[in-house]
Amino acid sequence: MVQLMSYKYLAEAWRKPDEGIVRAMRTTRLVKWRKGPSVVRVDNPTRLDRARSLGYKAKQGVIVARIRIIRGPMNVSRPRSGRRPKRMGVYGLTSSKSTRWIAEERVAKRYPNMNVLGSYWTYSDGRYSWFEVILVDPSHPAVKSDRDLSWMANPAQRGRVNKGLTAAGRRSRGLYTSGKGSEKAGPKRYS
Repeated sequence: MVQLMSYKYLAEAWRKPDEGIVRAMRTTRLVKWRKGPSVVRVDNPTRLDRARSLGYKAKQGVIVARIRIIRGPMNVSRPRSGRRPKRMGVYGLTSSKSTRWIAEERVAKRYPNMNVLGSYWTYSDGRYSWFEVILVDPSHPAVKSDRDLSWMANPAQRGRVNKGLTAAGRRSRGLYTSGKGSEKAGPKRYS
């Protein structure tokens, strides 16, 4: 009961990240996160309530990685001087894909033996967004024996982020649920 109450207060604090204790922690964290590498494995999730709701468990075979990603191609001015496309800062970002989905794909590329379970937003500033991605090792015995995570060991789930099977991918493809169970909205139509 006490644990459920603490998750409730955590979720309540993160509903308004610009106020209270979340804001106080943000100022010190962002200084370190900006200076660090773009993909970092973290010991504990920053938003434990959100991670647990996505299926995170503190056990072997399950890890969390934080990624820093530029906020989108609309914010980036294309350099006028000569650079190869990879170094221009606009490569790999498209407005048809969500930033969260691109972040999941990049983390999956960094950890090729893991499957992406889900991800959630952590912070944003004017230039970057940070997401935390939950990864599961499908060949780990602790994952195979867990009744909640054993479905990730299915070969059909290999590379699920690239197939658009994660929540961010399904949402970008227009397959999110409308809130009434199995009813789904159709794919996005651009006119």
